[in-house]
Amino acid sequence: MRWSPALSLLLACAAWPQLAAAKPIQIPHEEFTLDNGLRVVLAPDHSAPIVHTQVWYHVGSKDEAPGRTGFAHLFEHLMFQGSKNTPGEYFTPIQEVGGTLNGTTNTDRTNYFETVPSRYLPLALFMEADRMGALLDVFDQAKLDNQRDVVKNERRQRYENPPYGLVWVDLSAAMYPEGHPYHHATIGSHEDLAAASVDDVSGFFRTWYVPNNATLVVAGDFDPAAARALVTEQFGWIPSGPTPVHATAAPVHLTESRKIVQYQKVPDRKVWIGWHSAAAFQAGDAEMDIASSLLCDGQDSRLYRRLVERDQIARDISCSQTTRRLGGMFLVEATAAEGHTTDEIVAAVDNELALVLGDAPPTAEEVSSAVTSYKVGAYYGLQTIQGKATTMSGYMDLLGKPDGVQADLNRYLKLKPSKVLKALKLVVDAPRVELHVLPQADAPAGGAL
Repeated sequence: MRWSPALSLLLACAAWPQLAAAKPIQIPHEEFTLDNGLRVVLAPDHSAPIVHTQVWYHVGSKDEAPGRTGFAHLFEHLMFQGSKNTPGEYFTPIQEVGGTLNGTTNTDRTNYFETVPSRYLPLALFMEADRMGALLDVFDQAKLDNQRDVVKNERRQRYENPPYGLVWVDLSAAMYPEGHPYHHATIGSHEDLAAASVDDVSGFFRTWYVPNNATLVVAGDFDPAAARALVTEQFGWIPSGPTPVHATAAPVHLTESRKIVQYQKVPDRKVWIGWHSAAAFQAGDAEMDIASSLLCDGQDSRLYRRLVERDQIARDISCSQTTRRLGGMFLVEATAAEGHTTDEIVAAVDNELALVLGDAPPTAEEVSSAVTSYKVGAYYGLQTIQGKATTMSGYMDLLGKPDGVQADLNRYLKLKPSKVLKALKLVVDAPRVELHVLPQADAPAGGAL
């Protein structure tokens, strides 16, 4: 049975009475700030005997200094190597009580999270507080050397060795000028990682890993009063630091389009077409989400019907509106079908976009279907305790408040086809970057370009 927005909406309505009744989405919670600046959100949910905690540090690779790339991601590893009162691998105590944990880093933020049985909330909070306040007490050259090698090996395994692994690195470098916070990849470079000293890395931690640059969200099965007292006890002793200065940048506008052709050890011909788009929550951001959906989501989407089903020049095609704090990127990615080229794909994409912008603009039905899919996704993201915590943490990071679900959703609910069309035209009429990654067999006789 084919999955459809209508079926998704029906199931979501069954699971979420709020959606069926069209009531505003509200996640019960309370919010407070410790004297040291740590912002805390408590969201009780007694649907399962577990508690999920998330600590978000408002720092990502965009905040790294020139010549010191990869530090934000490096700390995603160092934070699991033990602190003053929790020596050894951070994973062990959490996993021994049946919990799970991890961390992630991107250009704008770094987060750490764990899910534990309810009675182990004190353990989770103690360990998070200890590494926030006492990690540097036991940080040394051996730990840096060990995790630096791990990160460099991760770069090889995830970026340099797999087919198409360096695409995002190359796109970032091509889309953003040297010195822009998004020019370099979050993983960093081998050279910068090798040059990092204990003092460099410690300085990064003292600048960014301070309670006044962090948010703690606790969701799940707990008593709010007891949790509030526990958070205050565990985190209140950590001193705040100077207010960090985050990276800023004016919106980027390419002066001319650029085509990059690479010949590599890859099995298929693939192409990525990237345009600059709106930053998170700015005008045009939601519109490009909907444009992405009507162009590429599902077999009824414009580009899928044209390139995959009708012309059969592509095996697959996808679109995405990647939104970040300092600017977004609208990306079309496709794999050429056997016997066809990426140039054919680009020409067909351009032709279809011209139709969307001209004689065949987005319809009310297409926009409504895309908005429904987004609405269902918003509700699905709240069906687990971890999903709620992640959602609230994300809004705290971008909006400074945890209850942004309904306000975010309202951006989509009010969209009309004319607004989607206007935003799409503004994006795709501007210069862009094409990245063609082709098999080495396609290289011209004179050698690879």
